[in-house]
Amino acid sequence: MKLVPLGDKVVLKQLVAEETTKSGIVLPGQAKEKPQQAEVIAVGPGGMVDGKEVVMQVKVGDKVIYSKYAGTEVKLEDEEFIIVKQSDIVAVVEN
Repeated sequence: MKLVPLGDKVVLKQLVAEETTKSGIVLPGQAKEKPQQAEVIAVGPGGMVDGKEVVMQVKVGDKVIYSKYAGTEVKLEDEEFIIVKQSDIVAVVEN
């Protein structure tokens, strides 16, 4: 099964929060709160949304940061995804 977003929607897969630092220090608070960083899995076509032209600025494979309370969580074939509007994505993480 495949999720195909419509309009200005983007399907994200949440990245796993690291519970320890590179030097081996355990961060117990990190495990409790979900990270706001995710990978883009699918992107809608954009176009006219609510009377405004929307150009999609993210692409599949981008790592992004999204608003804390944004989106709709969906579970499909034992995997969890978040569907958000492109406007709920606040940044693209570049290496």
